[in-house]
Amino acid sequence: MKRGLIIRHTPYEGIAGFREPVEAAGYQLDRIDVTDPDFSRVNFNTPDLLILMGGPMGVYEREAHPWIDCEVDRLASRISLGLPTLGVCLGAQMIAQAMGVKVHVGPVREVGFAPVELNAAGAASPLRHVADVPVLHWHGDTFPLPDGVELLASTPGCAHQAFRRGSALLALQFHAEMGEDPRFEEWLDGADDYVACAGTSVAALRAQHDRHGSRAVAAGRTMIAEWLTGL
Repeated sequence: MKRGLIIRHTPYEGIAGFREPVEAAGYQLDRIDVTDPDFSRVNFNTPDLLILMGGPMGVYEREAHPWIDCEVDRLASRISLGLPTLGVCLGAQMIAQAMGVKVHVGPVREVGFAPVELNAAGAASPLRHVADVPVLHWHGDTFPLPDGVELLASTPGCAHQAFRRGSALLALQFHAEMGEDPRFEEWLDGADDYVACAGTSVAALRAQHDRHGSRAVAAGRTMIAEWLTGL
């Protein structure tokens, strides 16, 4: 059986809706938190599939989170070998940093359900399944596009919403895995000030989640299923 490893940067940002297509594709999933004492000893090159999920920290917050450099270094090794890798939000930013660009605070904070704008490459990729579908955004950081990758999607506030390198690497700034996971309430807990700076409110986000969540997750699952088929 193929093995998949989920890197979890915070307990409330797990694989969520992506679990179903990954397991359906034949992967037995393991998970490790970055706070686990064993995290520094994990060989990133061993799993058949590596999945890096989101988190509230920035890639540049190394002093507060000493595991970041260790993760980026091991991720760079895996990427250099062309091994299947999926990054979501912070996971996508980790991939960008591991590919030699600097993650930084973006011009706007994107929070809420909204569609991404696909370019021609995105429309011909598995991302076509999320075309015109409001998906969850929750980030304030961005990055230059790494060398050798193909941009797939943008939004008015974030030029680099998704990119890939070949068939094996996919980086997504948005959260198409979220929409049915009850842990979304943990995202909202204490987030009033953060989301207010993005021009929204916890009440509005909860309403968007109820309205768009199931459709977003269905589209995200189909997207990931097709990506896995192409590995």
